[in-house]
Amino acid sequence: MIAYVKGELILVTEEGVVVEASGLGYDIRMPLSSLSNLPGIGNTVTIYTYLYLREDNIGLFGFLTREDLNIFKLLITVNGIGPKGALGILSSITPDDLRFAVLSDDVKTIAKAPGIGAKTAGKLILELKDKLKLSDAFEERFAKNLEPGVAPGREGNGIYEVRKEAIEALVALGYSAAEAAKTVGSVELREDMTVEDVLKLSLKNIGF
Repeated sequence: MIAYVKGELILVTEEGVVVEASGLGYDIRMPLSSLSNLPGIGNTVTIYTYLYLREDNIGLFGFLTREDLNIFKLLITVNGIGPKGALGILSSITPDDLRFAVLSDDVKTIAKAPGIGAKTAGKLILELKDKLKLSDAFEERFAKNLEPGVAPGREGNGIYEVRKEAIEALVALGYSAAEAAKTVGSVELREDMTVEDVLKLSLKNIGF
C-alpha cells in the first residue's frame, strides 16, 4: 500500500496530477476541490493516496489531507459508489459539508454530485449516518477557518460558533444530533445573528 507520495509536482490535468518522487512519476487522480488548492508546478507536494485494485481497474487516487482520504474510503464502501463516483462527490462537496448533509438527511445536496441520483444519495446517507460524527465536522470546519491565508467565506468563525451552539442547545433539549443539524441548517445564517436568533427560527421551523 502506498500511504502517500511526496515529491515534485510535474503536471496538473483536469483529472489529476503527476508527481515525481525518487525518479518515478506517479499518475494520481484527484477531486477538483484538491486540484484547485495545489501549489504551482515545480513545488514539492505531499499527496495522501489510495491504491484501488480490481481485475479490470487499477488506479491511484490522491488527496491533500488524510481527512479527505478517509472520507473517500468511506464513500467507496457504499454499494453502487466506486472511485469515480466518490471523486465526483468530493469534487462537489467538502468532507465537512458531506457530514452535515448526511446527518441532516440532505439528499438534494448530495445528489448534485455528477452521477449521483437521489436514490444513490439516500442509500449513501443510510449507510454512512452511523459512521460520521457531527463533532468531527465542526472540528474540521473550525480548523480550516483558523488556517492562515484562507480567505474568510460566508461562514466565518462567528457564524461557526453560533451554529455550533445552536445545535448543541437543541441536542440539550432532547433532539438528536441529526435533527438538530437539519433544523439549524434550514436557517439562513447572517453575521449579525445571535444563538438566540437562530434558536427561535429553528424552533419555529419545527413547530415548537
